[in-house]
Amino acid sequence: NPSRFPQEYLHHFYGYQPEPDRRKRAAASRDDSHQTRGFCDKVKKMQRFFGLTPDGKLSQETLTVMKKPRCGLSDVEPHGATVRWTKRTISYRTLKNQACHRKTSRTLKAIRTALKLWSSVSLIRFRRREAKEADVSIAFVSGDHGDGSPFSGKGGALAHAFLPGLGIGGDVHFDSAEEWTLNSTGISLPVVAAHEFGHALGLSHSPDPGSIMYPAYNFAPSLELSFDDVKSIQHLYGENPNFHLQSLKRPPPKTPDKCDPDLSFDAVTELQQEVVFFKDRFMWRKHPSFVETRITLISNLWSNSVPSHLDAVYENVEKNFILFFKGDQYWKVQQLILQEGFPRNISDLGFPSRIKSVDAALHFRDDRYTVFFTGHECWRYNELRAVMEGSPMLIEQHWLEIPFPIDAAVYYEGFVNFFKGNKQYKYDFGQNRVVSVSSANDLMDCEMGKSNKHAL
Repeated sequence: NPSRFPQEYLHHFYGYQPEPDRRKRAAASRDDSHQTRGFCDKVKKMQRFFGLTPDGKLSQETLTVMKKPRCGLSDVEPHGATVRWTKRTISYRTLKNQACHRKTSRTLKAIRTALKLWSSVSLIRFRRREAKEADVSIAFVSGDHGDGSPFSGKGGALAHAFLPGLGIGGDVHFDSAEEWTLNSTGISLPVVAAHEFGHALGLSHSPDPGSIMYPAYNFAPSLELSFDDVKSIQHLYGENPNFHLQSLKRPPPKTPDKCDPDLSFDAVTELQQEVVFFKDRFMWRKHPSFVETRITLISNLWSNSVPSHLDAVYENVEKNFILFFKGDQYWKVQQLILQEGFPRNISDLGFPSRIKSVDAALHFRDDRYTVFFTGHECWRYNELRAVMEGSPMLIEQHWLEIPFPIDAAVYYEGFVNFFKGNKQYKYDFGQNRVVSVSSANDLMDCEMGKSNKHAL
């Protein structure tokens, strides 16, 4: 039942307790505002966790994120140093089963890869056992498999794990109905296994979208723990001395922080009432009605149809589509769905073959045109007629005092904001000049030294 889905999702992952039917009927004659308020609060909590606008409404994008494949564990049961293994060597075994019987050696390799992520940074060790008893039992199961948390078939919950402990404690279950793979097609077993083993070692879900412990499934080309994952596991089990030396050369990746004074952006665009800032595989959304600008994954909203590390993005509000640019390709998305025939080459928009990428796209809603910036040139694109107008102009002649090549540009509250490195240039059309220069993250809510680390 589609109307029950959000209730079930919030019940399972955010502790929402719907009124039992009998009490509901009795309450309906009085006032159900308390019930509605409780539901809205849980929707807001979920929206904050995923970096959505926390308005408590079941918008299309909120439902899209709810329907994304994810881990089966709740997002609101934090547990820190209280639940962990008291020993340093953990035994594991994989249970024989029909679902992946043919691929046993590849499955084992994926599991070893995922376990090694955690053991290479901490003092924990894993030993495989053939015997019946092991600390961590790994199984591919389907539907109701006797632990009170049935799987629902393809999509939805991909896997779940139990916190360290005796019996079922530490065990990891994968839904055999999923299309498990070792790469980016289907659902990547190493990625999901790394996440679930984090739980089996005592870690809870993280609201940091760069963390392997983030609950939504997200395929990243290189499987590695984030800076926060490393700190969390070392807090429980100590630091591997070999890792210490490696990390001096190549520290684990940190999720970009909106309050970092050196922050720069890949692209910035208006999106309905919001301004959206893109960086690597992340984005921040600034909404006029909400103070806090939260980080989320680009793929949370546009699944994997849109690439990371973008060059430029803009929304044509009138025709209700968004264009994303990377290298010589562009993607067209309408209502969160990639349109057929995309990505296409940017030459389709009228760029000559010498132009290999776009630095920034600046869309003017009211005048229905877009300015593209490439190196030291800018181009004017007529959105109504869908043609490039005339020949390119020099940025230094048309946009005085703007350094080039630029990173991003957006029209915001009557000014054009240009971004280059960690600087933002506010440009006044009327005076045809830069009226102020500030840090690139000036539009983020950083006045109190806040960062991505937010209390839910």
